[in-house]
Amino acid sequence: MDIGICVASHIGDTDYVVRAEELGYTHAWLADSQMLWSDCYATLALVAHKTSHIQIGTGVAVSGTRPAPVNAASIATINALAPGRTFFGVGAGNTARRVMGLPPQRIKEFEAYLQQLVPLLKGEEALLPVGKDQTSPIRHIMPDKGFVNFNDPIPLYVSGFGPKSLALAGKYGDGAVLALVGDPGAMSSVWHMMQAGARDSGREISAHGDFYTTALTTMVVLDDGEAIDSPRVKSECGAMAMATVHYAYDQFRNFGHQPPNALAGIWDDYTKLLEDYPAERRHQRIHAGHNCWVLEEEEQFLTPEVLTASSMIGTRSALIDQIQQLSAVGLEQIMLLPNFDTRYDVLERVAEDIIPYV
Repeated sequence: MDIGICVASHIGDTDYVVRAEELGYTHAWLADSQMLWSDCYATLALVAHKTSHIQIGTGVAVSGTRPAPVNAASIATINALAPGRTFFGVGAGNTARRVMGLPPQRIKEFEAYLQQLVPLLKGEEALLPVGKDQTSPIRHIMPDKGFVNFNDPIPLYVSGFGPKSLALAGKYGDGAVLALVGDPGAMSSVWHMMQAGARDSGREISAHGDFYTTALTTMVVLDDGEAIDSPRVKSECGAMAMATVHYAYDQFRNFGHQPPNALAGIWDDYTKLLEDYPAERRHQRIHAGHNCWVLEEEEQFLTPEVLTASSMIGTRSALIDQIQQLSAVGLEQIMLLPNFDTRYDVLERVAEDIIPYV
């Protein structure tokens, strides 16, 4: 199992990726949310210069905030700085767009985007819509002299959570970015959806093949006798837990989806808290602290059920066991996104207690 990191892109914090490389982490995924963090490509450029072998890329870039040619040229520029170790993760924008009061791209729009993106990432020609029923053929017309690099492949990893987006990952991607899957049966279902999409494009994908799968989570190694909801646990994975709650609330208010069972105990109080904020600015409040820290008024929601819904929390032996089970059902990487203030603590602990054994 590969262990990578997901990074809330910070232009002044590139040494975090440098340390991850030193400790044996395989990938650094720099997140792309314009109204939350630093620009991911500016940060990736600095990271490329300061590292030598860790795989680096977007985790994930957002389809609805940059046209496909812009994202393709941007990541090909990073590939010129870090040839052969650059990848491109992309999603429809569940947070990046919602924090601006916009919905994620619809599946039809996202598929059209991927259709443009696949050839562009190879330096090949794509068709860009320019009007009703009109397209313009485009390609990078000056790929020489080091402006960009298409000679070294740029793997495309598509973010998917539901059946339709997972099918698109199978149809267009070299791999998929997933939510953490709790049991082997659920992972089998995920593979079924991705394989259905792959068959639509005339190809076959399978676990332990060429199709690379990554799950976003974070990890806390418990000390002997430590509770799942100890202050230290909350300080290391509380932000990931609350990001799951934020996402569930967006799904509820936009589509009427009911929350997962793990959130049932906090749901009424949480929704009441948010309803006290003006509706026209609530989209800003929902994602406050997103995957970095927990607001004081939200700390009450960090129950054991909420903490374990999206994070891997356990003793060293239990976590190694869980990782081996996930690997057996075709998950190839876990990427960790801990709280911002304790990120180095998590980086060091996982490197010491987990990475050498998985």
